[in-house]
Amino acid sequence: MRAVYRVLAWAIPVLVLVQAAAIAFALFGLGKWVEDGNDLTSSTFDSDSPDVGGIAGFAVHGMNGMMLIPLVALLLLVVSFFAKVPRGTFWALLVVVDVVLQIGIAFAAFGAPVVGAFHGINAFVLAGLGVAAARAARPGRTTATVPERATT
Repeated sequence: MRAVYRVLAWAIPVLVLVQAAAIAFALFGLGKWVEDGNDLTSSTFDSDSPDVGGIAGFAVHGMNGMMLIPLVALLLLVVSFFAKVPRGTFWALLVVVDVVLQIGIAFAAFGAPVVGAFHGINAFVLAGLGVAAARAARPGRTTATVPERATT
């Protein structure tokens, strides 16, 4: 179970990297689409046409962020109860809470785009929490026990 915990924990920062790559692809592709003389309207997004540069990046970013990352975070939390990783449940719980925060920030950013900056910054926090959880499960780490006090 410890290995499963470690794999799930490392999956979090990897999926955050996928998020960054997907949104960069989407925005740069969309920028090129506009530079090529196309109009950007709400119907452009609604069309889901593969002709629109980078549109697939938005879909990947949305599905990864709304389905895959939350699923991995929840699996990490469940596995943490059985993995016997020192402070493993603590780190997994922080990951879950930060994923919920990240999704909340994303929805808030649709109403106030400046909030989107916090979404980007918090992505780094989420990746760091995933790394911290994975490091807690590295080989050789054992659950610390407090030695009993000697009585005289």
